[in-house]
Amino acid sequence: MAQQKTLEPSMDPFLKVLRPLVETYCAWFGTSDPHIRSLGLTCSQFDVIVTLGETRGMTCKDLSEKTLVTKGTLTGVLDRLTKKGLIVRVPSREDRRSIFVRLTPQGDAVFQKVFPAHIQYMKPYFQQALTSAEATTLRELLLRLKRSFERG
Repeated sequence: MAQQKTLEPSMDPFLKVLRPLVETYCAWFGTSDPHIRSLGLTCSQFDVIVTLGETRGMTCKDLSEKTLVTKGTLTGVLDRLTKKGLIVRVPSREDRRSIFVRLTPQGDAVFQKVFPAHIQYMKPYFQQALTSAEATTLRELLLRLKRSFERG
């Protein structure tokens, strides 16, 4: 019986990507999170507001699919945003079981303030590391890798 040759983790090009990918995420989060908090929001609240920004709103189901907020966390995030007066929940006209979420005028004002501010804060980190063409290529590669994990 022939033995299957395995690569040492230090030699495997796929495993060599894993640690820098995780370290990059951690570095990004460590830079992004404090700035978002300085704007008066949590990352989950920011994600919801940015996702709803410049839309007429969306169902909770669509919101959970378009944000990085887990379904179990979304209700609490929406509760807190409602208490802050930044969103409203409206029963859907098409499906009474469905709730439609949209920004209030105050929520839209927050979106108009925090989204550009955070983009301006984060953009230099990308610009000092990547050209526009490299950013486009990196995006395509990351999306391809994401799809591979989603397919399983």
